[in-house]
Amino acid sequence: MRPLQSTKAWSLPRRALTLLVLALSLGTAARSAPVPGFSVAADGAATQRGVLDWLARIQEASRGRAYAGTFVVAAGGSLSSARIWHVCDGQQQVERVESLNGPTRSTFRRNDQVLTFLPQSHVVVVERRESLGPFAVLTAAAESAVAEHYAAVAVGQGRVAGFDADVLELRPRDNWRFGYRVWSEKKSGLVVKLQTLDSAGKVLEQAAFSELQLDAPVNMAQLMAMMENTRGYQVEKPLALETTPSAEGWVMRQPVAGFKPGSCFRRAAAPLTRAGQASTTQCVYSDGLASVSLFVEVFDPLRHARAGYWSLGATHALARRMGDWWLTVVGEVPLRTLATFSQGLERSR
Repeated sequence: MRPLQSTKAWSLPRRALTLLVLALSLGTAARSAPVPGFSVAADGAATQRGVLDWLARIQEASRGRAYAGTFVVAAGGSLSSARIWHVCDGQQQVERVESLNGPTRSTFRRNDQVLTFLPQSHVVVVERRESLGPFAVLTAAAESAVAEHYAAVAVGQGRVAGFDADVLELRPRDNWRFGYRVWSEKKSGLVVKLQTLDSAGKVLEQAAFSELQLDAPVNMAQLMAMMENTRGYQVEKPLALETTPSAEGWVMRQPVAGFKPGSCFRRAAAPLTRAGQASTTQCVYSDGLASVSLFVEVFDPLRHARAGYWSLGATHALARRMGDWWLTVVGEVPLRTLATFSQGLERSR
């Protein structure tokens, strides 16, 4: 299959936001001195219990800390940067992301509510997202899967955006997923840099602060007021109805080790199909760190002219026809993982 040229399914400004939330959610992941409950062997490898405790700390990491900075993402030979303001009072997280290259856009997030302002078209898109990054929400089952399929290893020291940092790697135990290298600021534990690695240790993409101010004077009320001011914009709220693969008539006959089913939605923003259901169904599978999204829609010869795959940094996508249906699989995983998901999905009715 030849790579598809279009990358409309994944815009770099949104990817910068996703990677930012991923990085900042890591928090106190690695420190030069062991933290309570995080045991490390002589070779630098964390015990399974240590990995689980570390993942539990991730959930609390960014709460209560304000910061502002410039975040840069390098993926597939492209660079994307954004200016970030983040504040949290322990109960509510609010942040603003301004893209610094490409089309002008401003993204605001308040907990799971996300508003994207597009000044050129005078449109603001309102969405709810359970998670903006693969580390953002980890259930007990997901934590167990991470400990089973990844090994944590302390690999040294570094310096990013003027801050000294400890470096830790999450190495996959098989070839179904990528690895991660994380730079954690020594004093606060805040992650300042993140790389995604292939099986040979090659950097597929990286995201890092080029400039960062910790405990910045970010005003939550001001950010919320900016977020709520939609005057002069057309507000769009894509309808997403919660569902399950089985309810939509699909079954995963060949699951991929470690990947568990997560959220599943029918998106009804487009006109209904002749089958009387929303045009696209999206189901997400995750191993706690990496995630794969399956998009299923009725085949349209005008829009679905070519099957194939494309990649951008660590993100791969695969598309093919399945009888009357068109399947697109997207994820930060090796292509063989996407192919297994693609071949494993079958129509149950």
